[in-house]
Amino acid sequence: MSFYDVLHRRRDTRGEFTGAPIPPDVLRRVLTAAHAAPSVGLSQPWDFVLVRDEHTRRAFRDHVQAERSVFASELDGERAELFARIKVEGIMESSMGVVVTYDPDRGSPAVLGRHAIADAGLYSVCLAIQNLWLAATAEGLGVGWVSFYREDVLRRLLDIPPRVRPVAWLCLGPVAGLPDTPDLERHGWRSRLPLEEVLHQERYRRRPGR
Repeated sequence: MSFYDVLHRRRDTRGEFTGAPIPPDVLRRVLTAAHAAPSVGLSQPWDFVLVRDEHTRRAFRDHVQAERSVFASELDGERAELFARIKVEGIMESSMGVVVTYDPDRGSPAVLGRHAIADAGLYSVCLAIQNLWLAATAEGLGVGWVSFYREDVLRRLLDIPPRVRPVAWLCLGPVAGLPDTPDLERHGWRSRLPLEEVLHQERYRRRPGR
């Protein structure tokens, strides 16, 4: 696939995982692509925790399901019914979890470029995640970003130091296929905005009521 094909083919994968193992050379390429991401001050503030253990994954899955129930309890009527049909994770179905963390002390005390924007290091970690996602898509793998969790719970589960922030649990593995339409759009939760809705010229254009 061309770069733009990969970009538009990428999906947040949940129910399509086959559970098949990832060839070591493929996994290495994907992680190397993630590690090649740009970072503020070349701090490279990310770490990747590879989670294959079934007990650990099941414990995390149970926590995610509990948090899903918390969110579901805040919804009413049609929105609640719609959410009930949406799968939010593929923790047990995927081949493995990749937990991406942010270490704000990496490169300290003087991280070039972070003095005015404290979150620049966190942005760098997100770039590494995007690199991983695109590389995985190019390799025919699926990725699902799980966000229904409390950071302290995941920190304790994986023995992550207090100063280090767990940014993402990524479900990773071979898939039967990638859907043409993102799940949330297919279920009618939200639709993608056209570019014109978010494009501004010279100044931020305020919309009515905002």
